[in-house]
Amino acid sequence: MSFITVKNLNFKYPNGTENVLNDISFKVEKGEKVAIIGQNGAGKTTLVKMLNGLLKPTSGDVIVDEWNTQKYSVAKMSKKVGYVFQNPMDQIFHNNVYDEIAFGAKKLKFSEEKIKKLVEDAMKLTKLEKFSKENPYNLPYSMRKFVTIAAVIAMDVEVIVMDEPTAGQDFKGMKILHDLIDELQKRGKTIVTITHDMEFVVNNFERVIVMTNGKIIADGDKRDIFWELETLEKSMVKQPYISDLARELGMNEKVLSIEDFVENF
Repeated sequence: MSFITVKNLNFKYPNGTENVLNDISFKVEKGEKVAIIGQNGAGKTTLVKMLNGLLKPTSGDVIVDEWNTQKYSVAKMSKKVGYVFQNPMDQIFHNNVYDEIAFGAKKLKFSEEKIKKLVEDAMKLTKLEKFSKENPYNLPYSMRKFVTIAAVIAMDVEVIVMDEPTAGQDFKGMKILHDLIDELQKRGKTIVTITHDMEFVVNNFERVIVMTNGKIIADGDKRDIFWELETLEKSMVKQPYISDLARELGMNEKVLSIEDFVENF
């Protein structure tokens, strides 16, 4: 069995008349990195909130490492799946960075020694070491995002879900994200992200799932996805800038990066 299995998933809010998600099925292997893309309202956030039980299916199943989310509480699922919200203010409520990052690990009742080791490692990955005693509310938005990412990393979960992690990030922040995602994958962690940043996708993920109107309309390698122009049009997703330029210049190769562009120009 795959590490994550989503099977015939449907969801609608209690007062809704139509499904937000319609017959969604896919699998993710342990250690895989997957980006989910699509326009606003496609169902991306609703879908990833199913992975840790924040939302429960109307019908169908979400199974993570043989745990069916229908049968477990969010607290229980948090041992396997960590969720980084789009807005860091939805997660932050301690008055210093160290305590904020340590909170989830404490809730999981790890030993003090293990908590210290996990928090220090998470701060190192997110470049927050020198801000450990700082109030998170005094940090810029981009760094607050890293506080919430570090808090999830410190919970030592197997699956890390990130909602729009690049929001507010500059070049330095993007480099930190790139390096920590690579390191987490090397450690065998499974990474799922939803984002509108296509350059971030092509630079960090091989597999891309495309959603529109609560359905998956494509699932495959990024080099195929970003050159399926009909799929991109249906999902209201644009090619990365360099790919669009290559297409306008009539280049036949599936260009996704500046390196690709130079090689095939």
